[in-house]
Amino acid sequence: MVTKITEGVKVSVETIYQPEYSNPANEHFMFAYKVNIENLSEYTVQLLNRHWVIFDSNGAHRDVAGEGVVGEQPVIEPGDNHEYVSGCNLKTDMGNMKGTYEMKRIVDDERFLVNIPEFYLIAPYKMN
Repeated sequence: MVTKITEGVKVSVETIYQPEYSNPANEHFMFAYKVNIENLSEYTVQLLNRHWVIFDSNGAHRDVAGEGVVGEQPVIEPGDNHEYVSGCNLKTDMGNMKGTYEMKRIVDDERFLVNIPEFYLIAPYKMN
């Protein structure tokens, strides 16, 4: 698990290779990732948008951006957290992801970026 704190918002990510949804012969490798967003600040915040940069080990990369996470724009009170699971497919058995969440403080509508720590997507057999 990797973790990063930005402006009082802690983001932790862990990954899981999904062989049952992968097809290596067709260059399709599926990974799930679980994200926990914890509000360590004294202000209520809302996650508005996400931006991911996804890298395959073959040098290819792509950007993915959009509103919220898995169809939600969660409001997170001080001391609370929001957890979700999503997925990413790669053309190789190794890669990584990083990105940002655009958040806003409810009290003054100030927007700020929260860094998502870089994490690796690696099929377990590559670890041997």
